[in-house]
Amino acid sequence: MLIKILGTGCPKCKKLEDNTRQAVSVAGIEACIEKVEDLNLIMDYGVMLTPALVIEDKVVSSGKLLSPDDIIALIHKQL
Repeated sequence: MLIKILGTGCPKCKKLEDNTRQAVSVAGIEACIEKVEDLNLIMDYGVMLTPALVIEDKVVSSGKLLSPDDIIALIHKQL
């Protein structure tokens, strides 16, 4: 599974990355987690508010700092 965190490096973006890594670990899911900070790449996803979470190339959240539990629920929806 490929998970991307879209954000320019703000504290919320960094926290979303931490929460995503925690969620994957707790759920026991095998995933590659990528941090995308390039504004052009972020805009390619149509994201106007960061942080954003992309699972398997689908934007599942934008403009919110999700908890690990929220992220686990979104991951399970994509399986």
